[in-house]
Amino acid sequence: MFQKILIANRGEIACRVIRTARRMGIATVAVYSDADVGALHVEMADEAVRLGPASAQESYLSIERILAAAERTGAEAIHPGYGFLSENADFAAAVEAAGIVFIGPQPSSIRAMGLKDAAKALMDQSGVPVVPGYHGEEQNDGFLADQATLIGYPVLIKARAGGGGKGMRRVDSEEEFPEALAAARREAKAAFGDDVVLIERYLVRPRHIEVQIFGDRHGNVVHLFERDCSLQRRHQKVIEEAPAPGMTPEMRLAMGEAAVRAARAISYRGAGTVEFIADVSNGLWPDRFYFMEMNTRLQVEHAVTEAITGVDLVEWQLRVAAGEPLPKKQSELEIYGWAFEARIYAEDAAKGFLPATGTIRHLDFPDVTARIDAGIRPGDTVSAHYDPLIAKMVVHGPSRSVALLRLTRALQSSHIVGVTTNLDFLARLSAQEEFSAGHPDTGLIDRNLQSLTAIEPPVDTVVALAAVLSLGALTQLSDGDPWLTLGHWQLWSEMQRIVVLTYEGGHSTLRVAAKGFDFFAVHDGRRVIPVKIVSRQDDGCRAEVDGRQVQVKASVAAHHLVVSVDHRTHVFHLGNPLDFSAVDVADGNRLIAPMPGFVKIVRTSSGAEVSKGDALVVMEAMKMELTLVAARDGTVEAVEVSEGQQVDEGAVLLTLRVEET
Repeated sequence: MFQKILIANRGEIACRVIRTARRMGIATVAVYSDADVGALHVEMADEAVRLGPASAQESYLSIERILAAAERTGAEAIHPGYGFLSENADFAAAVEAAGIVFIGPQPSSIRAMGLKDAAKALMDQSGVPVVPGYHGEEQNDGFLADQATLIGYPVLIKARAGGGGKGMRRVDSEEEFPEALAAARREAKAAFGDDVVLIERYLVRPRHIEVQIFGDRHGNVVHLFERDCSLQRRHQKVIEEAPAPGMTPEMRLAMGEAAVRAARAISYRGAGTVEFIADVSNGLWPDRFYFMEMNTRLQVEHAVTEAITGVDLVEWQLRVAAGEPLPKKQSELEIYGWAFEARIYAEDAAKGFLPATGTIRHLDFPDVTARIDAGIRPGDTVSAHYDPLIAKMVVHGPSRSVALLRLTRALQSSHIVGVTTNLDFLARLSAQEEFSAGHPDTGLIDRNLQSLTAIEPPVDTVVALAAVLSLGALTQLSDGDPWLTLGHWQLWSEMQRIVVLTYEGGHSTLRVAAKGFDFFAVHDGRRVIPVKIVSRQDDGCRAEVDGRQVQVKASVAAHHLVVSVDHRTHVFHLGNPLDFSAVDVADGNRLIAPMPGFVKIVRTSSGAEVSKGDALVVMEAMKMELTLVAARDGTVEAVEVSEGQQVDEGAVLLTLRVEET
């Protein structure tokens, strides 16, 4: 077994590998960029080496710098994690050429499955069913459009390299095809350096079911059953479960055998996942599933397989890479209970799952019912440089219903303050009727998007509580500025303050009066709501609001207040809702960058006439393209940015001429 390994990754997966290595007595080396100097994976490792600037190209994607770090520290093997260089055959080959063990498949296996068109051709030859479509080399726009027509709409454009939903577009009509093709190519080129695409039939009601496989250097290959990953947004997985609901023994056998055939066809070793898409328009049938792709690495969702099999897949990776045979035969593997994994992201579900950035001020997960795989902690920053995954929440139970109930409760009991997250969305999704009944499919989120992402305006008691908290009620008088903290005494009369809060769905002007120490009366224009601070914690308080006690998590920043109460998180902006800038943006006079990124395409110019919904600017942030559109009809007054320019969140990209009233 290895004495020391280097993890060529960051965040959650780096921490995950370190935990298993530590348990096995293996020393670990972390690598980091300038953005990750104080990151959790750096702190957990036995030693760490700086790679370079925050840019992934100059750090986590630099083969030369990673190899230099391994040689400098004497690491015997390199674990690639997932993402970054994990499926880069040239990296695997360079590691082996340096006399270091690559904890993963051989380069030839990665190459065989790295391009989806070649992989599908190989699978077809090996007797593994593939989705009908065009997987050839001809990439002329007109030719591809003709192929899409022959296949029949709707079709799916997919980048042949990479994954994670990048370079992928669903197209429902011939008219949509040219722009969708151009966008898919741009995104694929930016993410993978390869803009070749394939066209496939889009199954209207499909399920995404994948099989975990494992091979060793001795010719042994097993599968560790299936995972259902059908709940997706932007073609990226959100909640995964194992086993797949409704799976019959016949279909499990057929899928497992197909996955093992796929692995044997490329002499696979290590952990891998064979992904299938199943047509469930008439239920699950052994003759209605098709090969999509093979991921030649450990998957993000591997934890649900670990939960139902009792196997530590990272330990298996290390043992197989060290030359040991697989610890178990196929006949020794069994399914125990049910497991779910929810991916907690820094993103705004109500705004099209737009990635979010910010500093984590508070992080609180249930510590009994769920396994939390995280690479971030309070005080850490979610930046625009990398994927916005905060943590993975994994629950297990004796049955699907019990496990799902535990997932919902764990999500509702979690609190993250400092950055917008998808926690509320995940909690609603886990309780969604179709999903609860065991009928997931890849279109479920889109069909129910409004109900899953709708922002519920805060009730009057929460607004009243927010008004009190915005004035510094969580700060003890002896610790803070007494003029900012409401006390219990003022000469001649009780102390009063006017508070203006804006939030999704409206704004409120409230009068807060201090009736006694930690006791306030809030008048919202309709009634008086009593608020009492019962006790304080570092991240919030216990409060009695209108005669009811609640647990509150809160964070106050310069211009906004985040309050989590009753399993809901609300963001309140502090200030005057009639401020010109707020009206200006609301009226659609300015196009604002929703997050940090760079301007990829500017589709208009000064003086141009635009219509509501027209695409004006295309930004790239967190490896995804964001198309920003006109909020109203009008004339472009000025374009404030140029293509290739880096911009901050809130930057003005262009302005429209103010309409005369």
